[in-house]
Amino acid sequence: MRDFLKFTLASIVGMLVVGLLTLFIFIGVITAIVSSGDQIVTVEDNSILHLDLDAQIIERATNNPFEELDIPGFEGSKKIGLNDILACIKKAKTDDRIKGIYLDPTEVSAGIATVEEIRKALIDFKESKKFIYAYGEFMSQKAYYLATAADTIVLNPQGAIDFRGLGGERNFYKKGLEKLGVEVQIVRHGKFKAAVESFTREDMSPENREQTLSYLTGIWSEMLQDISVARGITVDELNRIANQVATFRKGDFSLENKLVDELKYFDQVLDDLKELSGISLKKDLKTIEVAKYKKVPSTETKGLIRDKIAVVYASGEIDGFGDEGIKSDELSKAIRLARRDSTVKAIVLRINSPGGSAYGSDVIWREVKLASEVKPVIASMGDVAASGGYYIAAAADTIIADRTTITGSIGIFGMIPNAGELLNDKLGITQDVVTTNEHSDMPSLTRKMTPFEQDLMQSMVENGYDTFIGRVADGRQMTKPEVDEIGQGRVWASVKAKELRLVDLHGGIAEAIELAKEMAGLENYRISEYPKLKDPIDELIKQLSGSAKMSFIRSELGENYRYYEQLKSALSTKGIMARMPYDISIN
Repeated sequence: MRDFLKFTLASIVGMLVVGLLTLFIFIGVITAIVSSGDQIVTVEDNSILHLDLDAQIIERATNNPFEELDIPGFEGSKKIGLNDILACIKKAKTDDRIKGIYLDPTEVSAGIATVEEIRKALIDFKESKKFIYAYGEFMSQKAYYLATAADTIVLNPQGAIDFRGLGGERNFYKKGLEKLGVEVQIVRHGKFKAAVESFTREDMSPENREQTLSYLTGIWSEMLQDISVARGITVDELNRIANQVATFRKGDFSLENKLVDELKYFDQVLDDLKELSGISLKKDLKTIEVAKYKKVPSTETKGLIRDKIAVVYASGEIDGFGDEGIKSDELSKAIRLARRDSTVKAIVLRINSPGGSAYGSDVIWREVKLASEVKPVIASMGDVAASGGYYIAAAADTIIADRTTITGSIGIFGMIPNAGELLNDKLGITQDVVTTNEHSDMPSLTRKMTPFEQDLMQSMVENGYDTFIGRVADGRQMTKPEVDEIGQGRVWASVKAKELRLVDLHGGIAEAIELAKEMAGLENYRISEYPKLKDPIDELIKQLSGSAKMSFIRSELGENYRYYEQLKSALSTKGIMARMPYDISIN
C-alpha cells in the first residue's frame, strides 16, 4: 500500500511538473509570436508588391497574430483588412523600392463594392507609371473585374475567365419548417420588406423579384462600363460574351474575345515579372505580401501630427447573435469617444451592415446625431448599408457610397416562431401556463398570437417604421411621405439611391476621408481607427474558448456555413428588426 501511494504521488507530481513546463513553453511561444508582430520589415530594391487575394477581405483586420499561423490547433482564418490593402497600394505608389504590383486573383472573397474600392486604388497607383501585372489560372467574375485595372492580364492556357452575368439565389425554409411543425408569425411594414419571405413563402414575391433584378442590373451595368473602358470592348459585346458563358471555355476563347492579353504558364509569368522589375532571369523574384508590407513605415511619415480624422468601423449585423458584428453599446461608445476627443476634427463612419436590431440602430443613430452637431461626420458605405445600416447613416452630414453598394431597405419587421406543433404533436412535450394577467405569457413560442397580440405587435412595427422614416427625413431634408415612397423596405443599388437622394456622392473610404479633410479644413492629419482593436492575447483566449466552436463549424460547413448562420440568426432574433430582406451573395 505504501509503494502504491508513493508511485501515485510521484505520478501526480510528474504530471504537474510536465504541465507547468508545457505551460511555460506555450507562454514563451505565444510571447515570441506576439513580439514578432512588432518587428519592422525591410523592403529590398526592385521588389514587387504581391496582392494575393485568396483570403477573406474584411473592413479592418484584427490585431490577432495567430490568424496567419498554419500550425495544428492554430490554423489561421486567413482574413485580410481592406484598410491594409488600400494603405499598402497607396504606400507602394511612392515607394521607390517597389517597382510594380503582381495581382494574383482567383476567388476574391469580398463584396463587389469592396472589389471596386481596391480597383480604384490600383488605377490611382498607375499614375506612378509603375506596372500592374495580373495572372490567374482561373478568375471569378469579381476577380476579373479587379484584374481589368492591370496593364496586362495573363491567363493560363488551360484556364478560364468566369464571365456570365450576375445572379443570386434565395433559400426558402417554409416547407422545411412545416415538416418540423414550426410556424413563423410575422409582423412587418413595407411591401418590399422581404426578409420574412424565407419563412412564409416557397419562392420570391413579385415585388422582391422586381427589386432584386433592379439592383443586380444596376451593379452589372457599372461593372461592364468599367471593363469596357479598361479593355476597349463595347458593353454590347461584353454582354454577348457573357451570354456565351466564358466560364466553361478555355483560355483561347478569352484571348480571342480580348478579355485577356496573353496566355502563359506560371514559369513564363515569373520571367515577365523579373524583366519588369529589373531582375536577372537567373535570380529569384523579390516579392512582398500585404501582411508584411503593412508593417513597413510609410515614406510620407513626417513626425507626429496632432489633428486626426477618426474612422469608425461599423461592420456586420447590429446586435446579432455571437461575438461578431456590431454591438450597439460598443459602437456608440466609440463614436462618443471620437466626438469628445478635441484632436479629432472629423469622423468617417464606415458602414458595411445589413442592419439588425431596430433598438440598437436607434442607439447608434443618437450618437451619430450628437457627433454631427459638433464636427463633420461622413458616412462611407461599403458592400451593403441597408435598413439599420442606413438608419445609422441618416444623421451624417454627407453619405458617400460606392457605385456598387446596396443600400436602402427602409423598413422594419418582427418574427415570432410558434413551435407548438413540433413540441406537442411531434415530440409529445406539452405546456401548461399560469399567468397573473391576460397576456402575461406574451410572446409565447408555443402558441399562435391572439388577435389582440397581433394588433399590438403590428402597432409597434408601425410606430417603429414611422420613427425610421422620420430619422431619414430629418437627415436627408425630405418629408416623411417622400421617404415612405422610396422606403417600404425596398433595396436599391447605389446609383439609383443617389438619384433618390438617399446618397450624396459616389466614392469609397478614400474619398470619404478626403471630404472629411476638406470639411474640417485640415492640411495635415493622421487617421485614428475606432473601436480600438482588442489585445491579441485576449483574442487568442476567445479563439480557444467559445469562438473556437464557431471556427470549427465554419471550417466543416465551408460555403454552406451561411445557411447555418441565417437560421441561427433567425432563431435568436429578439425584438423589432431593421434589417436587410436577406443576406445577399452575388455570383
